Amino acid sequence: MTDLPQTMKAAILKHGGYSATSTGPVIEDAADWLEAAELPVPNPGPGQVLIRLRASSVNPSDLHFIKGEYGQPRLKGAAAGFEGCGDVVATGKGAEALNGQRVAFVAAGSGAWAEYIVTQMQMCIPLRPDISDDDGAAQIVNPLTAMAMVDMAREDGDAFVISAASSQLGKLMCSLGRDLGLKPIALVRRAETVEMLKSLGAAEVLVTSDPEIVEKFAAISATLKPRVFLDAVTDQLSEKLFCTMPNRARWVTYGKLSTEAPTLSQTGQLIFMGKRIEGFWLTQWMMSTPPADQMRVVAEVQARFADGRWKTDVSEHLTLENLVSNLADALKKSDGKVIITP
Repeated sequence: MTDLPQTMKAAILKHGGYSATSTGPVIEDAADWLEAAELPVPNPGPGQVLIRLRASSVNPSDLHFIKGEYGQPRLKGAAAGFEGCGDVVATGKGAEALNGQRVAFVAAGSGAWAEYIVTQMQMCIPLRPDISDDDGAAQIVNPLTAMAMVDMAREDGDAFVISAASSQLGKLMCSLGRDLGLKPIALVRRAETVEMLKSLGAAEVLVTSDPEIVEKFAAISATLKPRVFLDAVTDQLSEKLFCTMPNRARWVTYGKLSTEAPTLSQTGQLIFMGKRIEGFWLTQWMMSTPPADQMRVVAEVQARFADGRWKTDVSEHLTLENLVSNLADALKKSDGKVIITP
């Protein structure tokens, strides 16, 4: 590491631990939660790699995390950011095979919103040369979640429900469902996204502000019989829709875009209709899924990005230098992902 700098730019956390409140993955001013700083360049330990950042993505989980609303506590003064891509420039013992490779990574030892990142070699995926840095920066959290959850859904029939379907992850799941011969039922906030989602493969698209959405969804549910609800919103409307789904339906929550705490109004359905409510967290999937199955999924994800079936819609590029001042405004654009570069 003699040719590497001693310090690096990073966007660091201003607070530690968890927050006492939960207001969802929205921010008015990133300076409430983050500040620009110079940190020492970290050293990789055994089984770890040091990555020079090319690009990092901003996900809702990042916003929950910097606000203290995620399932892991913050460490004040540490770099923020979960996911990105970059070049392995140093390795610890046992990780030498990745040296010099461009990889997608999940940050495990230090945050992704920094010029250099340390993480476990198991949290890295070598990237094909025909994958762009923007796609590489968003290669794991959304695509692997899409593959894993649609795999789960197709075990229970050919129709499934997706909330927040106009998100990057929702669009990936709609197109994957179509390619697998499934019938995604998409829920969106904005009517102007309906035709786009139908073109991507949604069999049905419903707008959540429609006063008749529950009745319309019930009719679709009676016809298509979806048994898996992949939900990133988790509000009272989610509960109402779940109650109209058929026997043995599963409400799988993987996010909390809504600050509303839903009430269970028909708990008898859990007893007499065999319905289930469960959670999905990609980290647990990566830890519990056999390596051969993971490699199959990773290869399919990269093939989809390489041949253009999937792409990362980018709304804005920010640098580490202007991240704190511009992140809140950049996130107001709903047509793509914010990508951070050094």
